[in-house]
Order: sequence, then structure tokens, then C-alpha cells
Amino acid sequence: MELHAAAHVFVADLDALELDADDAHHLSRSLRLRPGELVTAADGAGRWRRCTWTGAGLEADGTVAFDQRPAPALTVAFAIPKGDRPEWIVQKLTELDVDRIVPLRTEHTVVRWDAGRAPRNRERLQRVAREAAMQSRRAWLPVVDEVCTLAELDASPAAPVALADPGGGPPTLQLPCVAVGPEGGWSDAERAGRRLVGLGPTVLRTETAAVSVGILLRALRAGIVSARSTDDSA
Repeated sequence: MELHAAAHVFVADLDALELDADDAHHLSRSLRLRPGELVTAADGAGRWRRCTWTGAGLEADGTVAFDQRPAPALTVAFAIPKGDRPEWIVQKLTELDVDRIVPLRTEHTVVRWDAGRAPRNRERLQRVAREAAMQSRRAWLPVVDEVCTLAELDASPAAPVALADPGGGPPTLQLPCVAVGPEGGWSDAERAGRRLVGLGPTVLRTETAAVSVGILLRALRAGIVSARSTDDSA
């Protein structure tokens, strides 16, 4: 992906390069791009290409390339906090290149999304993730799951699920799916039999813990830090 492009967008078809109305407005009105400026377009599944902004749309300026998705896939799940903090969490985890983001309903979660609100809330979080992926120049859009329980997460391909919890061991790519609990913490039943991942000696808010997990897992996957260095700091 070319990070120096003036903008990055997602399109359904890299041959047609049709922008939706909001993205076209963003390029022309918000960013005020000039004709001829470089824009990259991606399909959200790793394929992307260089384009030129014409003043009214995009024109292909190169062949379609493919960015392989990094391995292992990283999943961060978080107990739903109050207010607009879920949007902030999703935005930051997307910027950190997390592959899958999962809102959780736990035993001590205060915020509950009923059947009527849950689909709308998921759509809102997906929009936030898409905008953050454009800003951070991702070729892959993250998956933003429906709200689920730990038991349901256990049954998904992301298993096994580790819990962020004081006293746990250092993060490791052997456990690339980490769940962050609510301010009330995990129940004894939720902790039973699970691997624990520690994030330091202090108590973190849900959003701080979620982003910390994303940073540490991404740094491990990218080789910015090594498993030995995290072991030494634990």
C-alpha cells in the first residue's frame, strides 16, 4: 500500500472505481483534492490499486496489487462500555491493524444492546471501522462482529480466547484472541479454566485495556518487540 497517497478509499469494484456519495464528497469538499493527485482504492479484501483524482471521480493509474493479510489474525474482544467509547475502541483497533473486533456481553457488563439496537449499533461500528481503515491506509477491512458472549466467542475460529486480567502472563502470538472485561471485572465462572494475559500492575479502563492489547499484539506480529522482551518485562 502506498502510504504517501493524498487519500485512500474503498470501492466495491476496482475496475469500475465507483465512489459512494459520502466518499466523493470527502475527497472533493473535505480534502479539496486537485485533479491529478494520487489516491489509492481498495476492495477491503487485500486488493488495491493506484488511481488519479479527476475532479469528479477516480481513474485507474496502475495494475491491481494484493497485500497478503498478516498472520496470525488478531482478534480483540471488549465488554461494551458506556457512551461513545465503543466507537473510539473500534477506531483505534482498526488503526492498529486488528483483524477482528468483537463487542462482548459479559456477566458484569452494564450496557446491554437489545435485539432492536444491536444491528444498528453494529452498522455504526462498521462505519467507524471503514473510516478508520481509510485514514490508516488499510487494504483489508476489519471484521466487526455482532455482540456475543464469551461462550459464543469460544465457538468461533478465533478460539482459544485469553482474558486480559491482572496477574496474567505476557501477551503472546500463541494467544492472538484476547478479551477485555468490563469495569466490574470477570466473574469467577468466566475466568475458570482460561488463559490470562497481563497488561501491567494498574487497573485499566476497558478502552485503555483494549487498545493496549491491540498495540502489544500488533508489535509482536510486526516484530517490533520480541516474545523474549515481553517475557523479561512481565
